Amino acid sequence: MNPSLREVRAAIVSRPGLVGVQLREELSAAYDAGLQQLFTARDNLALVAVGGLGRREPAPCSDLDLVLLHDGKIDNLTEIAEAIWYPVWDGGLSLDHSVRTPGQAIAVAKDDLKALLGLLDIRHVAGDAGLTGRVRTGVLDVWRATAARRVPELRAISAERWAVAGEGAFLLEPNVKDSRGGLRDGQSLRALAMAQLVDYPARPRAAYPVLLDVRGELHRVTGRADDVLRQQEHDPVAAALGLAVDDRDEPRDVLLRRVNEAARVIAHSLDVAWRRIEASAGSGRTPRRRLFGAARPSLQRIGLARDVVAHEGEVVLARDADPRADPGLVLRVARAAAENDLPIGAFTLDRLASQAAPLPTPWPPEVRDDFLAVLGTGQPAIAVLESLDEAGLLVALIPEWDAVRCRAQHNPVHRFTVDRHLLETAAAAAEDDSGVERRDLLLVGALLHDIGKGYPGDHSIVGAEHARKIAARMGFPEPDVEVITALTRHHLLLPDTATRRDLNDPMTITLVTEAVAGDAEVVGLLHALAIADAAATGPAAWSEWKAGLIAELVARSRAVLGGAELPGPPPLDAERRELAEAGRLAVVVRDREVVVAAPDAVGVLYRTVGVLALHLLDIRQASIRTYCGMAVNSFVIEPRFGRVPDPALLRAELARALAGEVPLAERLREKERAYAERTRNRPPTITWFDEQATDATVLEIRTEDSIGLLTRITAALERAQLDVRTAQLATLGHSVTAAFYLTDRRGARLRPEQRADVELELRRI
Repeated sequence: MNPSLREVRAAIVSRPGLVGVQLREELSAAYDAGLQQLFTARDNLALVAVGGLGRREPAPCSDLDLVLLHDGKIDNLTEIAEAIWYPVWDGGLSLDHSVRTPGQAIAVAKDDLKALLGLLDIRHVAGDAGLTGRVRTGVLDVWRATAARRVPELRAISAERWAVAGEGAFLLEPNVKDSRGGLRDGQSLRALAMAQLVDYPARPRAAYPVLLDVRGELHRVTGRADDVLRQQEHDPVAAALGLAVDDRDEPRDVLLRRVNEAARVIAHSLDVAWRRIEASAGSGRTPRRRLFGAARPSLQRIGLARDVVAHEGEVVLARDADPRADPGLVLRVARAAAENDLPIGAFTLDRLASQAAPLPTPWPPEVRDDFLAVLGTGQPAIAVLESLDEAGLLVALIPEWDAVRCRAQHNPVHRFTVDRHLLETAAAAAEDDSGVERRDLLLVGALLHDIGKGYPGDHSIVGAEHARKIAARMGFPEPDVEVITALTRHHLLLPDTATRRDLNDPMTITLVTEAVAGDAEVVGLLHALAIADAAATGPAAWSEWKAGLIAELVARSRAVLGGAELPGPPPLDAERRELAEAGRLAVVVRDREVVVAAPDAVGVLYRTVGVLALHLLDIRQASIRTYCGMAVNSFVIEPRFGRVPDPALLRAELARALAGEVPLAERLREKERAYAERTRNRPPTITWFDEQATDATVLEIRTEDSIGLLTRITAALERAQLDVRTAQLATLGHSVTAAFYLTDRRGARLRPEQRADVELELRRI
């Protein structure tokens, strides 16, 4: 008995070292052989493969796309077809099948673009090759005759797919098939070339197999037809492909960079193809029509800058331009493209890449002005600078860019690779309306703030040194170089300080003013940069709460730099004093704040925090005060779902918890299980700061977030006989950084020898 197709596939997939094109060829040959055995040979009947199998590109778990062709005169056709389909199904393989005459197949191609694209890849498997040839020729003729008017439909189908699967060029978990720049886009580019509308350049042809190789190993690793390269599959897929550590990255980073770069090449090439097709339509080389629902580009050559013109909807070089003699030409072209929101012509990019003269060091002022003008256009600058990057011209301008190019950020909060994040940050900074005086320094600081992520070490410290070199190379005067360096070094200063330190502690303001060397202008630039950085990171990186904290920190810092006195801790307001003087348990809820007054005793804090956690109230900030023997604790909260519960309900449950009638630990574990909280795989990171608080020691804990986390931490601190003066929490994705201002029971700072016991307690959480 012959093995089933599934058994044959399993034997091939399990063969060590069989990857890439060899794996695809082996699978194709095995499928062909198995199907040929199932096929009943007779005249005027053929079995053909289309789609991936037609291209000899099957992944281990791909569907088989088959068509049974006939002349319309064959009896018992259903039985013949089922004799092929059922063994495939019985073998556990997915099958997409149809039975058609050549005329029917060609008619379907005329009506259904997706079917046409699949039939373009028709490949004969068994039977009458003449039928296969008729369909191949007929479908290709249909496509070449109708492609120009069907391009808008193809583009619309692509856009719908991209809206779901995103851009493969910078995603942390790209869909290698459906994302923009994925395999389907490579197939679209090939189809356009088959229609003789555009060429199929060498770079996308080389990028396409990279995605095929990854898809093949992704199917093999997961055992299913899943084309999304999820984080948990990065390491095994990289290992299967034999990727090794390079001079800066782990294998998973090498893998993702290859995928992102391949997607970038394919997406860029497809964009160029769309433009060339529309330009051809506008020039009369194909029927003059509005391909994409927009007016035809102008046929005139319109001057945009010296030796730079617009022609057929693209920015190109003037006829007499000489890149070899004009070092500033690259950035003049880029400025013209960004300011007019036009793409740079592909031929122009190629010519500049091969002929452009290197810029002198430092850059001439007019060249720097052109670069700043590009950044100042905002969103249009992204496409322009990425086209320079694709041609190798951006690295020629900023060699350090190569270290962050297509570099992944293994953090789900970040939407983009490092290079795209920098471009997005600069674009967001261009929209700044805060009135900063040195907008040019803000733009460059935004572009360079994460440049250190391409190098070992703390990216802020390392990046500052690279930013200093880049700014000097650009020709900025030394005072401006220092500001750009400071923006890179301290780009996290405001968000980290505002969310992790007590704004009412004078030492917090001192930390900021000393970091910026007393320069109020730098504080304003850092504020604008923090807003742009968060906008470019993703929605999880910003909130009204965070914005308010940073704005308050900036206002207090600038006031002090303007000569105001350092503020001291504010006294309790009248309402809180009244709550304390009443001497009984009270809970007040006001918007996003919960105030709890309770007799001061060990356990009050963690039990209060535990009750709030049971109601799915995430604590962002906590202020711990005592007055008249009462703990008066205030919590800035954010409900995970719904609204804040009724104060009477919170008070009743807190009273039971303080009386020991609520098994907090058990109930919180149940809550975490119910909401499928992820288990922490690594111990928390614990850091101590001695000089960042007035009369207290700051403890920072970084770990994975969970519903009962803060309850466990505060319980551990109380077991260690410590008092919490105030607490700040900053959550980013699944990670949380909690900062606690601690004293011992006598109100003194912690001694170094006390910390070991505290850390032992904390590592048990």
